Formats: sequence, C-alpha cells, structure tokens
Amino acid sequence: MRPVVVFRFSQTEGPGYLGEFLTRKGILWTQLNVDAGDSVPEDINGYSGLVLMGGPMSVNDELPWIPPLLQLIRQAVERNIPVLGHCLGGQLMSRALGGRVSRNPVKEIGWGGVSKTGLDPAPDWLGDLPSSFEVFQWHGETFSIPDGAERLLESAFCANQAFLLNDRHLGLQCHIEMTAAMIEAWCQAGADEIAQAAASPAVQQPAAMRQDMAARLEALHGVADVLYEKWIQGLRI
Repeated sequence: MRPVVVFRFSQTEGPGYLGEFLTRKGILWTQLNVDAGDSVPEDINGYSGLVLMGGPMSVNDELPWIPPLLQLIRQAVERNIPVLGHCLGGQLMSRALGGRVSRNPVKEIGWGGVSKTGLDPAPDWLGDLPSSFEVFQWHGETFSIPDGAERLLESAFCANQAFLLNDRHLGLQCHIEMTAAMIEAWCQAGADEIAQAAASPAVQQPAAMRQDMAARLEALHGVADVLYEKWIQGLRI
C-alpha cells in the first residue's frame, strides 16, 4: 500500500493519536512538516490518503504553501483519494472545495460537547456514536460547508463542526487526535491566547482541561477509533 501523507503545520500539532491508530492498523504513513520547510508535493498519486492537522495560522493568510496545498486537496478529491482534516485541516478542505473560512462568534478552547445534526446524519460513519459526545477544541475561525457535502456535527458555539463529502472525505473543526502531551504543550504555548479569551463562555482554563484528562482522552479516542476506522476503508491500495 502507498503511505498516507500527514501534513503538520505547527511543531506542537502533529498527528497525535491518529499516528498511533495508523501504526496499530499496520498502515504506512509519512509526515511532511510544512512548519519546518517541507514542500507540498505537486502530485497526490504517491499516497493512499491525505491528512491535514491543525495550526495557529489562518487559511486566509497569504502563506506560500497554501495555494499548492489547496490544489493538492482538490486533486485528491478528484481522484477519490480520501482526505481527512483536523481544525485548520478542515478549514483548508472547505476552502479548497469552494467554501469560506471566517471568524467564529466566539473562540472555543478546551473540552466541549458536539451533537449530531438532524435525525441520522451519515449513519455508516456516526452510527456507533451517541447523539452527543465530548471533543477537544481550539479555534477562533470556522468553515462553511462546501457544496455537495453533508454537515455532520455542531456545537453550542459553532454550527459547523464536521462535514462529509462523497462518503470519503471528512473535515473536522474539532480535535479528536489529542493526547495528554499535546494538551499540555498547547496549554503552555497558548497561555496568552487563553488569558486574552478568558471571557468567552467556550474557553477553559488549563486546570479545567486537565481535570479527568485520562478518562476524557479514553472517551475521545473511542470517538476517533470510529471515525478513523471508517476513513481508512477508503484508502487506495
């Protein structure tokens, strides 16, 4: 099998639990660190799937790697190569597919609940998950749902938390890839952002994020197992 390619945009925002999942499943994967100067490939054909992680930048920033990455996402969708985006990654997917990325009414930072939209969205993907469950958040912007995609999840503070296109490409606003080490690193790196956004009803302090962390991560990884398991079924051999 050709490897899955995972794009990292920030040193503290690597694949986390997703990397553990892929390795456990015996799926080859390789990591390109855009933050360290790795270039965006011109062709997706060498890979079985495309994964985009999170990052502190905006899709609307004028960064040299954004246009070629948007083109790579479109190329993957055109060739039915599964794409998976987390937070910034989901926003990149939306933008590449004709959507918009704009400021969310409030910042969401920390643990928070999401709910399925409608009566039974994407039952093959979400059928084993409860109607509401907890995820991890860290974003100030939000994506629109691209034409032809189905909105899957919402939260009280952000209407668009996930979308699915062609039963193959999954864009997430929330984070399901978190590990304890990632949460600690983000709390340290984002201390000023947390302080500045403390008035937001959707922003937690580090102490609250650490509360019951082991049990919360176990539940989060259960959610990730369901979504990642479905996503890898579309990988190209």
